[in-house]
Amino acid sequence: MSELTKLFENNRRWAEDSQRNDPAFFQRLAEQQTPKFLWIGCSDSRVPANHILGLKPGEVFVHRNVANLVVHTDMSCLSVLQFGIEVLRIEHIVVCGHYGCGGIHAACSSRQFGLIDNWLRNIKDIYARHRAELDGIADLKTRADRLCELNVIEQVKNVCHTTIVQNAWSSGRPLSVHGLIYGLHDGLLRDLAVRVTNSDQLEAIYRLRMGEISS
Repeated sequence: MSELTKLFENNRRWAEDSQRNDPAFFQRLAEQQTPKFLWIGCSDSRVPANHILGLKPGEVFVHRNVANLVVHTDMSCLSVLQFGIEVLRIEHIVVCGHYGCGGIHAACSSRQFGLIDNWLRNIKDIYARHRAELDGIADLKTRADRLCELNVIEQVKNVCHTTIVQNAWSSGRPLSVHGLIYGLHDGLLRDLAVRVTNSDQLEAIYRLRMGEISS
């Protein structure tokens, strides 16, 4: 049996089981998606958003990339943000990292990995910003785990710095941005106590006002 054939068989069984348990399941999904949550997570195959959150298809909108980064020039991530906020009307954005992240571990080293090094540079910037704290952690695993947490916190800030999120707040939309981290070793989410609900919580330089740019 080819691997692709196995996938088709798995899909058929899943569709049949879903239909049997809930005859209207696919009809509802086909009509619309109304998620309240946008999940920005890592591409790691061990971190599936729906399963971790215990949510069904249609209940969480998902964007994933290596090391769950939100980069201001990443049109894919920004497009997901805009579609989620302006079209799907999501109410919560969850940035979720995970301990043992390969991207984080790679960024901690000086070894070259190829094209990915340019992406990981964003994590190295975070390391440089928190060098005193991180270099003070002797155990390499513990140091990398702390960088995983700091990375999530920085990405929450990056989400909030976008015009997309700030315009939503300016228009009175209820929108919260949260930072969580997932433990591969126990399957549990941990709250990093990062929650932003309006522009007033941002540093002044990052607060944006809607309007034209003066020449």
